[in-house]
Amino acid sequence: MSSTTNSPHPTGAPQPDATDPAAAAASADYAANLRRATLSSSIGSAMEYFDFAMYGLMTALVFNTLFFPEGNPAMNTVAAFGIYGVGFVARPFGGLIFGTLGDRLGRKWVLVITVLLMGGASTLIGVLPTFHQAGYLAPIMLVVLRLLQGLGAGAEQAGATVLMAEYSPVRRRGFFSALPFIGIQGGTLLAALVFSLLTLMPEESFLAWGWRLPFLASFVLIIIALFIRSHLRETPTFVHLEKHEQVAERPLREIFTRGRAGVVVGIGLRMAENGGSYMFQSLALAFVTSAAIGMDRGTVTWGVTIGALIGMITVPLSGHLSDRFGRVPVYRAGAVFMLAYTFPAWYLLSSAGEGVAVAVIAIGIGVAVNTMLGPQCAMLPELFGAKHRYLGVAMAREISAVLAGGLAGVLGASMLAWTGGNWTVLAVYMGTLASITVASTFLVPETRGRDLLRTEDALRISCDEHDHDVPDVPAAALAQVPAQDAVPTDGAVDGGRASVGPETAGAGRTPLPTTAG
Repeated sequence: MSSTTNSPHPTGAPQPDATDPAAAAASADYAANLRRATLSSSIGSAMEYFDFAMYGLMTALVFNTLFFPEGNPAMNTVAAFGIYGVGFVARPFGGLIFGTLGDRLGRKWVLVITVLLMGGASTLIGVLPTFHQAGYLAPIMLVVLRLLQGLGAGAEQAGATVLMAEYSPVRRRGFFSALPFIGIQGGTLLAALVFSLLTLMPEESFLAWGWRLPFLASFVLIIIALFIRSHLRETPTFVHLEKHEQVAERPLREIFTRGRAGVVVGIGLRMAENGGSYMFQSLALAFVTSAAIGMDRGTVTWGVTIGALIGMITVPLSGHLSDRFGRVPVYRAGAVFMLAYTFPAWYLLSSAGEGVAVAVIAIGIGVAVNTMLGPQCAMLPELFGAKHRYLGVAMAREISAVLAGGLAGVLGASMLAWTGGNWTVLAVYMGTLASITVASTFLVPETRGRDLLRTEDALRISCDEHDHDVPDVPAAALAQVPAQDAVPTDGAVDGGRASVGPETAGAGRTPLPTTAG
């Protein structure tokens, strides 16, 4: 394959030679690995959000009854949401532990461990005894399993995010990075559908054994995810770090000395998305099915189902739009919409009928939340340098998950109990989260097209140092690897021909080898 200095290719990469077997092999190999990465990340995301959505649905309707003594239903609900929050408290510790390992040992095998922790804990929840059977040992065991579940989840989403960003073609990174997060919608959708079907059972059977079935089903997802992840290759970026002996020995030190600003801004960006997601998925259901409002639990759960269906469109669409218009404008649009939507949404939930409540929840999840989730999938990895990217993304994601998602349930339930069901406190709370996110979008630089081989965080370099001509390859990093491991352009993904790599990778990057024709 001959190389030219004046390539018409928009990224500067040379055009491929269709007869070059090395280029064809590299193209097919990369496309296959991108598919595996997408499927692997999607299943992990689906498992995580199936577990958490199912627990959220069960909290207000099952766990507050089966795992606590009879007495005050409102306080039992607060206690059940407290255990729900325990999983979130564990998540930063999981992100810290496994994020560090992901930056030191690689992304792939850490993701194998996280899926085992999440799926194993969820399966064991399905065999727990109730309070009637084991007394206070029942909620204690539930707390332990939620802790284990949270440890695994604390690094799962961060790992999936980094994995896809480092595999994806640069010009379409927003779209491809968002694809696995359809798994979030799939997991949420599956949880809502399963729960809706279970509520059709006689209540006695549902409370006796029906609620256990979805947790036991997690075992199947474990087997599938482990099989796929065991056949996945390490990301090109981490391979590059290993080959050039740039792997950080102390990623945590890197974060504290170089990545603090990125973590803080990342936390702010996620407050509306994460907090809004869990408030609409769990707290809103608890609110509208409470004795004060009395909506049918099976009916309003369809709001979560429809919202997840909408999200299957809005997540990749907003990711695609962020490739075209930039991460920041799309993200800010979602945050502003959430802020404007908050008070009308909670007012309608408190005063309108079941059909309106279903629509409010569906729009909140499907549009407001997921318009931010799409660009976030690429934006968070782009904020951090290659040497501490996994840990940085994990810290930003999971600290925000505690502050926004984890506290949303227990604070919301507590505020409802203290105010006698006044909806305005929930609207103020959600509006505050949305305001933080809107403000954070003015603090972050545009990261679209950033070279993921950079070791500097995006917030630590000046505007004129940001990348403008990065070759359209996922971290053009594999300069010294065999041809079958080289990384092509996104033509391979689109079904077209793809080159092994650009003639040069630009300033500060390792050039890929050219092949004589």
